[in-house]
This record gives sequence, structure tokens and C-alpha cells, in this order.
Amino acid sequence: MKLEGEHIFPGPREEVWAMFYDPIVLASAMPGTQKLDKISDQEYQGNIYVRVGLVSGAFSGRLVISDEVPPESCTLTVNGKGAPGFIKGVGHVKFTAQGNVTTQMKYDGDIQIGGTIASVGQRMLDSVSKSMMRQVFESLDKALVERVAAKAEGRQADYKPPSEVEFAAAVAKDMSKSLLDIAEVRMVLYVVPIGILFALIGYILSRLR
Repeated sequence: MKLEGEHIFPGPREEVWAMFYDPIVLASAMPGTQKLDKISDQEYQGNIYVRVGLVSGAFSGRLVISDEVPPESCTLTVNGKGAPGFIKGVGHVKFTAQGNVTTQMKYDGDIQIGGTIASVGQRMLDSVSKSMMRQVFESLDKALVERVAAKAEGRQADYKPPSEVEFAAAVAKDMSKSLLDIAEVRMVLYVVPIGILFALIGYILSRLR
């Protein structure tokens, strides 16, 4: 599965780079994370609980950061496995400063998913992954704003991440919209041809009169 896109963070590039090296922020941005330990400056190990459709379960794995060019770019390698299956992926991330106010992040990568979790279908996996990434970015945006404000005011950052219930509800909302889109497509595929068929029958009958 191919993943690519971009996101604008509301903060300077150096702060965005530092945030991505904070295991507390990363773990809080993804509800379902049961553990995330920093093994070294370039390696994290943890457990995360994932639900996709009727398939759910815990994954344990590692995240390795390599090819670092601070604070401009890096490569992320993920390996995880659990009862629902396995996931392997490599992604490239690039941060571009937009003045001192915002930072553009561009990412692209390839992910391999196998086991029971892959049986839910490509469309659902795409929908869930996009929903999860959107919410992770929203959480990181809020954490970044608080970190920048706290630093300017000389205090400890105090950020409250979304709960698992809020996270799950948002994914469900995105999925319901996706299902609506599918229903709309089916309407076009079925209703339009039927309409053409009735029009054709009417035309033939009128010629026979």
C-alpha cells in the first residue's frame, strides 16, 4: 500500500523536528498506544492496539529513524507483528520551513500488510489509514502549539490528548462517510443504466405504435 501526502504544521521547523523525537507526544497522538519506549535516539519500541472493521488486536514492533539530516529530513522504518497479522513499512519525510511560522511536511512510503487484518479489503484499509493519519496530525498540531507557547512563557507544556473513545468515534465518522460514498457510486452504477434501459424500452414501444 502506497502512502504519500503533505501537512502544514503551525510552528517552526526546529520545534517540529524536536516534537517527533518526543516519545510522550508520539504516544499520546495515537490512542491505542499501550507502550512506547525510547531505546536510543534513533529507535523506539512499543505496543499498539488497532481495530479495522471486525479485526482487532495488539501489535508489537519497532520504529527506526535513519538517514537523518536535522531538521530537514529522515527515513522511518517500521516492523510490527501481532495476532491480527504483520506490518512492514519504509517512509521518507521532509520538512520545509515556511518562514518562522509554519513547516511543511511531505511524506511518501510503502507499507506491506499481511495476515487477518489484510482480509478487510484495500478500500477499508485506505479509509482507516487516512482517518488515523488525519487525526494524528490534528493531535500533533495541538501538541506543537502548546509546546511553542510553553517554551515562550517559560513553563512546562500541558497538553491533553484525545481519548480512545474520541479517536474511535472520529474514525467511525470518517468510515460512515466512506460508506456513503460507496452507496452513491452504487447508485450511479445501478440507477443510471436502469434509467437508460427504461428509456430505450419506451422508445421501442413508441416506434411500434
